[in-house]
Amino acid sequence: MAHVARRPRPSVSLLATDGRPHPLQETLMAVTLVLGVLAFVTAMFPSLHLISSWAGLVGILTGAFGQYISVTTRERFILILGMGASAIGFFLGMAHGGLFGGLVG
Repeated sequence: MAHVARRPRPSVSLLATDGRPHPLQETLMAVTLVLGVLAFVTAMFPSLHLISSWAGLVGILTGAFGQYISVTTRERFILILGMGASAIGFFLGMAHGGLFGGLVG
């Protein structure tokens, strides 16, 4: 009777489809997603425009760098979601007063 050769299955990360760990990319994904949610939620309150605009700006920049060094499609997908939320929060924060609105003169 023929025996089937079994290879040990590598631990599969939820965020890496190639079976290898990507700690920097996963960290950038998490930071971008958290900043995107923060920017999006605080953009709904006009008095929190400083938080939404700064969190959105940093989220966009973090997501752009993450896109530059991303390896898998899942990483890119989550980065795009975070960047989209960051952009909405950034633009609404800018419309409500901007990065320095109310602080300067």
